[in-house]
Amino acid sequence: MYLYNSATHKKELFVPNNPDLVKMYTCGPTVYHYAHIGNLRTYIMEDVLEKALRYVGYGVKRVMNITDVGHLASDADTGEDKMLKGAKRENKTVMEIAQYYTDAFFADCEKLNIKKPDVVEPATNCIDEYIEMVQKLLNDGKAYLAGGNVYFDTSSLEKYYVFNDHNEEDLAVGVREGVEEDTNKKNRNDFVLWFTKSKFEDQALKWDSPWGVGYPGWHIECSCISMKHLGEDLDIHAGGIDNAFPHHTNEIAQSESYLGHKWCNYWFHVHHLNTDTGKMSKSKGEFLTVSLLESKGYDPMAYRLFCLQSHYRRNLVFSWENLDNAVVAYDKLIAKIASLKDEGEVEADAFNALKERFVGALNGDLNTSLAVTAVYDVLKAKCNDATKLAALADFDQVLSLNLLSAAENLRKKEAEEAAASADPEIDALVAARTEAKKAKNWAEADRIRDELKARGIEIIDTPQGAKWRKV
Repeated sequence: MYLYNSATHKKELFVPNNPDLVKMYTCGPTVYHYAHIGNLRTYIMEDVLEKALRYVGYGVKRVMNITDVGHLASDADTGEDKMLKGAKRENKTVMEIAQYYTDAFFADCEKLNIKKPDVVEPATNCIDEYIEMVQKLLNDGKAYLAGGNVYFDTSSLEKYYVFNDHNEEDLAVGVREGVEEDTNKKNRNDFVLWFTKSKFEDQALKWDSPWGVGYPGWHIECSCISMKHLGEDLDIHAGGIDNAFPHHTNEIAQSESYLGHKWCNYWFHVHHLNTDTGKMSKSKGEFLTVSLLESKGYDPMAYRLFCLQSHYRRNLVFSWENLDNAVVAYDKLIAKIASLKDEGEVEADAFNALKERFVGALNGDLNTSLAVTAVYDVLKAKCNDATKLAALADFDQVLSLNLLSAAENLRKKEAEEAAASADPEIDALVAARTEAKKAKNWAEADRIRDELKARGIEIIDTPQGAKWRKV
């Protein structure tokens, strides 16, 4: 399998440290509000990556954090804690907010067939681990105390920027445009490892530490949670492209300074879901959720297909028209699968040829667009239906589009509708017309057709025989 590594800016052959256990870490949600469908695009693609790894034979252990403290409104250590903001908005405690939106997040994941990671760890569970890391970074001269807070010293690194190419003078004392200056920082991109009460007097969650009562910075949480459950060597770290800087950049800085060696080998970043006005975000008010899509009659599987039709490293433009197109494509796909009959034996050679194309799409930097094309190739293949159904079931281990179960539900629905609209008298007339046509008694066939038409019945001739419907 070849994957694009954001840290090296090229596709690389994926070689895990241990093929029996790929260590995968994915940044989880900050649970102060519902996840919007832009957030969920990232989780869908991470889900496909995990399932693809398992599908091609790797063992996988995937860990994800839940951020319930420490994530400020700006990733540059400024603004209000998002969790406190959510608590104030709804007049609840921070922990009540965290539990409610954690449950809501996983409910959305379930609707989208996103597998729950093997380990899910709330940030508030790991205070001791943060304190241990911060203390070692201080002891090693990689961090400093200023204004009561503990900062990571980016000037202690040989290379700070990993995912982009900035000049070293960007590390000079100063601040990025549009961000409130923190005069405690020695360097522009130094970041907080531990906040004390000097930052916010009204911070809801605080813990004792050697540097005063306070709480962890956002960036250190992922480093410590990853090491707690996956050890000192990580195969894949995944997340949205907006996390590459500063969040993932800072994770690398503190983790490798703490460990003294390379931490993560492959970085997998999913690009944005945009609207016609730019990136989808909660702050801009473009707040589309899975529940909102459902309320408008959209099947979450149509949104999953919409995401799979585009490569994860391309920005995807959301519009209702684009989603409607995905609905049409999904419904047609399921209808075609529903017409297949599970008869005969699976033809091994044909099955293997179809699977080879599908695996090739996954191995080519997780090209889900080609993987979906491989599904359509199955339907067009010159093999029996049993082989096609076996291939579709096999591919859906990764795509998770409910291909066979949705087709079965459609068959049941059509059978129920047919039973509900059954009329023996009409059936007899349609059968008589068929016999008249066979006898080339066209006058009689036309008479029956006209009689049925006068009664509001339309006859539809199909390869499977004549059907009727009320008009």
